[in-house]
Amino acid sequence: MKQKIRLFNLITIKELASLTNVPKEEIIKICHSLGMKVSFYQRLDYELLTLVASDLGYEVEWIDKQIIRRNKKMKRQASLSRDPVIILLGHVDHGKTSLLDYIKRSKVNYEEYGGITQNIGVYKVNINKNNSLTFIDTPGHEAFMAMRYRGTQITDIAVVVIASDEDIMQYTNDAINNAKSVGIPIIFAFNKIDKKNSDIDKIRRQLAERNILVEEWGGAYQSQEISAKYGIGIDKLIEKIILEAELLDLKYSPENVAVGSIIESSLNNENGYTATIIIKDGILTLGDYILVGEIFGKVIKILDERGNQLKYVRPSQPVLIFGLNGVPEAGDIFHSYKTEKELKKIFSYQKDLDLDLRSRSLSHTSEMKQEKQKLNLIIKADLNGSLEALTESLEKISINNNKINLIYKSIGNINESDVLLADMYKAMIVGFKVKISSAAQKLANNNNILIKVYNIIYKMEKKIKYFLSHNAKSSKREELMYGRAKIKNFFTIRKIGIVAGCSVLEGKMVINSTIKLKRDDQIIYVGKLNSLKSFKKDVKVVKKGSECGINIPNFNNVKIGDIIESYKEIDLR
Repeated sequence: MKQKIRLFNLITIKELASLTNVPKEEIIKICHSLGMKVSFYQRLDYELLTLVASDLGYEVEWIDKQIIRRNKKMKRQASLSRDPVIILLGHVDHGKTSLLDYIKRSKVNYEEYGGITQNIGVYKVNINKNNSLTFIDTPGHEAFMAMRYRGTQITDIAVVVIASDEDIMQYTNDAINNAKSVGIPIIFAFNKIDKKNSDIDKIRRQLAERNILVEEWGGAYQSQEISAKYGIGIDKLIEKIILEAELLDLKYSPENVAVGSIIESSLNNENGYTATIIIKDGILTLGDYILVGEIFGKVIKILDERGNQLKYVRPSQPVLIFGLNGVPEAGDIFHSYKTEKELKKIFSYQKDLDLDLRSRSLSHTSEMKQEKQKLNLIIKADLNGSLEALTESLEKISINNNKINLIYKSIGNINESDVLLADMYKAMIVGFKVKISSAAQKLANNNNILIKVYNIIYKMEKKIKYFLSHNAKSSKREELMYGRAKIKNFFTIRKIGIVAGCSVLEGKMVINSTIKLKRDDQIIYVGKLNSLKSFKKDVKVVKKGSECGINIPNFNNVKIGDIIESYKEIDLR
């Protein structure tokens, strides 16, 4: 007789591994044998979870059978047409955001760091009096594979954008496979046809090599040649999207309570917990109760993407909701309830199941901590989707068999609790688009905890690889900056060398620390601060707002206005 796994909601491969005590890699192999390409942080659907669990010798018992029965009933009742939800997929810089910009007549791409979309953006566009389309724009970088897959799970049609002046990239292959695995129609947009080296037949040929034939070559996939920059062919592309949506005959029932998916979630001091959602069926009304995993709450405010307040929302319209008691996982399915009593009844089942899952996961994490790891890491991010993508990306990094040991991950700014946890595990803290509280920074400085914050994922990956490789060779990992001083004047003293008269701009200058001399943000000298004077007296520390004399040995190329930074090297282990 098979053991039972009691589940309330969809879970990831990583969580399933904790529940069954089976390595994640083994579960991945089983999914591949079933023809499904998946990742560690991907949520498996009901059918696939049941199949994989059965192969592992377990039987899945779905506690929320009431919801499953209700979903089936809702499909039979569906009577009104809803707008299609379209996901834009493709490689970075192939023109997804530019295409959306042209369609909705805005400039999203100029607001993004590095010119690259870092999070999923959702926009409803009124095409004409009869048609509206909801677009999900996803990042093309490999690190956001989880976000791309999450998008295809909640969309009706995929538009894969391919630059006709380049080749089909691996990220594009992955995006196509994601869309195919969930069974949604795919339309190909061959972009940048305005370029001289555009070669559309080359792209069609490369697709054919992947067993994908477009209609022009006798296949089943629609395609359109476009220039997102100049708007060429975009009207025809929209016509093909609308035609595909008509064939799908998308319906919903206005009598049903809302069921949909979490697109993104976040936490900030002004609004508390918020979530961007798309409803697939039913209507969500202000004052309804929502349950998503272990997160719940009463909807106290609904905003559309332009910031307008709404009293209710229909399917396919992206909205931001307020009133949750936590941050739900991006991609999770939510259900709404009209009464708090109904919600609490379902939640009581969920609470017991979550306790069991957490206890198993904690046991698994404790075993992992016993293994020798070279770089303990704490990750903080601005949004849940970013956190999910960063985790998957960083855990792939391996330098000379040294890997990252993820201690903790969460959304929100870096605070004192994060630093205390980092001190306990001798971990480094990395943040993505977050801020560091002054108390946390002070505590980190006092405890030699390294904190790094980034706005672009490439730079974060590069730095983490440096830390990992650097640690494999040495016990020193990075310098923690004490402070900065500006050279106001300098003197040459016989047998001593250059002495710079400085004003401390921030922090403090510390004797015996490492110093870096910078000019126009370029490092021109690195050495030791062997001599530090204040009013002609030798001192150990000079703080912000004071003046001091700093000896710069064996270096003569000093100029007024140069910056001296004082650092302390800290240990990785």
